[in-house]
Amino acid sequence: MKPRVVIDDSVSDPGTAIWFATPGGFTEIPIDVLLAPSDSPKAGRLRESIAPLVEAIPDGVMRQRFISQLASGQQLLRALVEVGTVHCSLGVHRDDTGESGRTLHSLFTVTWRDIAWSPRSASAARAVAAAEQHTHVEYLDLPSGPASMGESVRIPSPESGLPATQLLQLYAYLPHPDCRRMAVLMLSTTALEHRDEYRAILRQIAELTTFEHPLSDA
Repeated sequence: MKPRVVIDDSVSDPGTAIWFATPGGFTEIPIDVLLAPSDSPKAGRLRESIAPLVEAIPDGVMRQRFISQLASGQQLLRALVEVGTVHCSLGVHRDDTGESGRTLHSLFTVTWRDIAWSPRSASAARAVAAAEQHTHVEYLDLPSGPASMGESVRIPSPESGLPATQLLQLYAYLPHPDCRRMAVLMLSTTALEHRDEYRAILRQIAELTTFEHPLSDA
């Protein structure tokens, strides 16, 4: 059976500067809809779509908790956008390595970072070397050009509102051909015991990333 490929409408957006593919199990979070102004059509469609879900929650306390969690998620997305994040996907996968069959969650983001001009190989090396507490550092020669990868384990600060659980963050640094900006691909998960599998996922995404329109010939 051939793999199922879903092409997002953004592939033809004239403002798109990076193209990538995520494997099965990842669902894009519609940042533009969740952060749309309250009086915009997108915000209206969001309210219409979640209204039946909110009304289906019988308990008033649970209903308020859901609304509060949605607001917290919007606040987190807003903070990501402020630092240049242009894409966010939620990964949900079944742990098939043991008997528990538990569900594993991850978060994948693409963020633009302005950099001083320098050769792309130097920018990739500098990015991973300058990052704090990076381990498992790799220098890559991808189809899109020079890149680097690294990872770290962090515990969210109390101010973040997130659970104080160890968080594995894997990074791929891909300098743009203009040498003045860099795409940072990050994959985060609390399933530290599966770091090899998540490292392979991020590497696969990085290998499929391009700065040239992939459908230009078509």
